[in-house]
Amino acid sequence: MNIIVCLKQVPDTDEVKTDPETGRIIREGIAGTINPFDMFVLEEALRLKEKYGGKITLLSMGPKDAINTLHFGLALGADEAYLLSDIKFAGSDTLATSYALSCGIKTLGYYDLIICGIKTTDGDTGQVGANLAEILDIPSVYYVNKILKYQNTNIEVERLLEDRSQILQVSLPCLISIVKGANIPRMPTLIGKVEAERKPLKILNASEVNAIEDHCGLEGSPTRVVEVFLPDKRKQGVILKGCFDQNIIKLVQFLKNKKMVSF
Repeated sequence: MNIIVCLKQVPDTDEVKTDPETGRIIREGIAGTINPFDMFVLEEALRLKEKYGGKITLLSMGPKDAINTLHFGLALGADEAYLLSDIKFAGSDTLATSYALSCGIKTLGYYDLIICGIKTTDGDTGQVGANLAEILDIPSVYYVNKILKYQNTNIEVERLLEDRSQILQVSLPCLISIVKGANIPRMPTLIGKVEAERKPLKILNASEVNAIEDHCGLEGSPTRVVEVFLPDKRKQGVILKGCFDQNIIKLVQFLKNKKMVSF
């Protein structure tokens, strides 16, 4: 079973700043860490490999220091890793990111399964996996909680919805997105870290994956980040005391003053 795991390195902070001209996240000088949701993806891929055999290939896009996240995955037990890193990829939105990853996957060649996290902490859109599957023209299933069965031509999964769960059989190759809490992620051992240094890790630029330049980066991004900010801290509420009928009148007047209701 050939599995491609898409990982992302995200800023290890809540205080994200953006370039006022481009809207790009400023990553320079900010420590990076593996996207927390991708920990569940790695664990699920490792369990599949242990049960059915095969190979795990890690794929990421980002600055060159994102190799730290790939080293982490290799130390856990993945077999090889590729980082798409090129100034032409800078400023990519979810569509341009998905395009670049699709170029990387096509360059890698044959695969049975692509696994992504449900979202990332720095973007929180949850769009890349679905976009990627659309570009590659393969089926995708989001919110996967369990991988029940793998066969040569299909995979059986359970996915969680708001009010129920579904069991689906999906033709291979396909893409699935793993939900938070689907498993208990393991941590790398000292031996795993040593072995990771000997495993293949290659950095690829845009031309090496045959990416069309105007499909990448800011030029290939139809959306722009206008502003990123932390929500204001919640202020102390107003406690209304006294007669219920009078409090209702006060509450309605308060909402009207805040322009939250109009009648």
